[in-house]
Amino acid sequence: MRRLGVWFCMLFCATGAFSGQPTYTDASECAACHPVIAKTYEQTGMGRSFHRVTGDHAPDGSYYHEASDRYYAVVRRGAELFLRRWQQEANGLEFNIEEKRIDYVLGSGNHARSYVSRASDGRLLALPLARYAEGGGKWAMAPGYDRPDQADFRREIGFDCMFCHNGYPEMENGAARFGKPARFRGRIPEGIDCQRCHGPGSSHAEAARRGAGRDRLRAEIVNPARLNHARQLEVCLQCHLESTSRRLPYAVRRYQRDAFSYRPGEPLGDYMLHLDLAPEAGRAETFEVVNAGYQFLKSACYRKSGEQLTCTTCHNPHDVDRGEAARTRIASICQGCHENVRHRTPVTDGCTGCHMPKRRTDDAVHVVMTEHLIRRTPLPGDLLAPKREVHEAGEHTHLGRVVPLYPRKLSKLDELYLAAAQIRESANLREGIPRLQKALEKFRPKEAPFYFELAEALRNVGKHRDAVRYYEQAMERDPNFPSAARGLGSALHAAGDHNRAIAILEKAAELDSESVETWNVLGSAYDAGGKPEKAMAAWRRAMQVNPETPEAHLNLGVALSRWGNRQASATAFREAIRLRPDFAAAHNNLAVVLEQLGEEAKAARHFKLAIELDAAYAGARYNYGLYLARRKRWAEARAQLEDALRLQPAVEVRTALEMVKKLEDQFTR
Repeated sequence: MRRLGVWFCMLFCATGAFSGQPTYTDASECAACHPVIAKTYEQTGMGRSFHRVTGDHAPDGSYYHEASDRYYAVVRRGAELFLRRWQQEANGLEFNIEEKRIDYVLGSGNHARSYVSRASDGRLLALPLARYAEGGGKWAMAPGYDRPDQADFRREIGFDCMFCHNGYPEMENGAARFGKPARFRGRIPEGIDCQRCHGPGSSHAEAARRGAGRDRLRAEIVNPARLNHARQLEVCLQCHLESTSRRLPYAVRRYQRDAFSYRPGEPLGDYMLHLDLAPEAGRAETFEVVNAGYQFLKSACYRKSGEQLTCTTCHNPHDVDRGEAARTRIASICQGCHENVRHRTPVTDGCTGCHMPKRRTDDAVHVVMTEHLIRRTPLPGDLLAPKREVHEAGEHTHLGRVVPLYPRKLSKLDELYLAAAQIRESANLREGIPRLQKALEKFRPKEAPFYFELAEALRNVGKHRDAVRYYEQAMERDPNFPSAARGLGSALHAAGDHNRAIAILEKAAELDSESVETWNVLGSAYDAGGKPEKAMAAWRRAMQVNPETPEAHLNLGVALSRWGNRQASATAFREAIRLRPDFAAAHNNLAVVLEQLGEEAKAARHFKLAIELDAAYAGARYNYGLYLARRKRWAEARAQLEDALRLQPAVEVRTALEMVKKLEDQFTR
C-alpha cells in the first residue's frame, strides 16, 4: 500500500525553540508513533495530493480536442502508462504523433487528477489531459488547455505549483532561488506530508528515537494548535490565499527566500506578499479552485469573530468526514453563534447548502467545489450549470493596479515588491515601470532581482537600450545571475549590438549550460554576427539539452534553408511542427521550402495553416501572396499582400503589391 499519508504526526506537540536547525526527514517515520492519525490522514485530499501513477489512476480512454484539432489517448506498455497525442487526416492517417510517459498524478481525485511527466533533466511537465470526477468520471482538457493554442506537452511545472501540491522535494542548496529553473533531480515526496504544517521533523524524530520526554519532544516540533491565531491561520493560507489563478500575479516571494523555505510558525509575510487586483480594475468576481482562504477572509463571520475563526474551526486536517455526518457537525459549529436564527424555508442541506453552496469553478470548469465566502443571502441561478473555459486577452494586456492583500501591515521597503508586482506578469506595465524606476532610485536595494524585473519589463515593451542599463545593474549586484545574463544578451542582440551580445550570452551559457532559451538566443546572435557555424552549433546544443524544443528546430531549419540544404531544412521544420502543431512560423517556413522542392500543393496547405493559426502573421501572408502571384492567381495574391501591408507596412510588401496590381491589370485586360 502507498505510504502517502502515513505522515501527519504531531497532534500533541507544541511550538518551542529549535535545538540547532532541524531538517526535513522521511515523513513516513511519523506513522510509527502516530498510526491512527497516519491512517486517517492518508485518506484526505492532502495525503493523496501527489503520487506515482498506477493503472487505477488513469483508466483507458481517448479524447478529441476540437479547438486544437488533436487526439489524445492513454496507452499502456507493461507497467508504464503514456499519453499519446496525434492529428488525423480525413482518411484516418495519423501524423504529428507525440508521446509522454505518465510518471505522477497531481490531485487526489476527489475533484480531478492531472498528470505529470518527469524529464531526464528533472523538469516536470504538465500533461494536457485530465481526469475529472464529475459525472462518475470523464476525460477532458486540463485547466487552461481548452484553447486552439494550448500548451500541449510544453508546460513546465514551477516551484510554486510543487510548493502547494506536495511535500518539500530534495533540492541542492540554492537550486530553488529566484531566477533558477525548476529542476527536480532529487527525491520527490508523494503527498503533502506532516512537515508542511508541523515544520522540519528530523530533531523531533531523533528525540523520539532516543526516548526523550514530552517537553523535549514538544520543543522540537511545531503544533499549529498552539500557535497564535494569525500564525495558525497562515499554516493554511500559505497555499489557500490565492486571489486568482489568472495572470496577476497573486503573490511575490521575497527574493532572499528559497521556494521551499517557509516554515510553519513564522510570519507568512516574511516569506511572501499576497496580492490582489484593485477594485477599480473592474475584473468580475470569480470563484476559483484555490481561493478558499481568500474568500474566507472576506466573510463577515471571520471579521466579526475578531479574526478568531480559523480553518480548523470547521476542518480537521487529519481526517475528513463526509455526507450527513459532515453536515451535522458543521451545522452545530454554525449554531454556536447562530442558535436563535429562524429560517423562512425548510433546511434540507445544512447551513452550507445556502450559505456556502457548491459551485462550479471558473478556472477549472469541470470541477465543483464548496464556496468559502460565507454569504448571508444565497446566490441566485444554477451554480452548477456548465461553463466554458474563458481566457484573458494577450499576455501584455493591461489588467489594472495590483494591490497588497496580505499581510495588512507592510514596511516602507515593501514598496519595491509592490512596484515589481505591477510588472511581474505585465498586469500594469504603464504604471508599474515608472513606479519601480522611482522605487529603485529611492531605496537603491542590494537585491539584483529588483533590477532584473524592471529590465525584463522594459525588454517586453521593446525598450531594449533601457533594459540593458537595468540588466547591467542586476549583474553588478550578482555577477552569477544566469537569467540576468541571458536577458542582457537578448536585449543587446535585439538592439543590434551582436558582438557584445555574444560575449554576454556565452557567459550566460557557462552559468547555466542547460538553458535552452540561452542556447537559442546565442545561436541567433551568432547568426546575426556572421558566425553561421557557431549558430548551428548553439542550436544543436539547445536540441541536445532538450530535443523537444520547437524553436531550436525552427532556427536550425532557417539556417539550413539559407545554405541551400532544403531537404534537411524541411525535416527540421516538420520536427518543429510535430512538437508544436500550432507553430505558425514553422508552417510558413516549411511552405517556402516545399515550394522550392516542387511540392506545390503541400506548400499551399502549410501557407494556409500558418495564416489560419495566426491571422495577423504578415510574413506568412506576404509569402503566400508571392506564391499565388507566381501562379498568376492575381486577385488572391493581391488580397494576401494587401492584408500583409495592413499588418506590416514594409517597403518590400508595398513593392510586391504594386507589382501584382500591375500584372493583374495587364493580364486581365
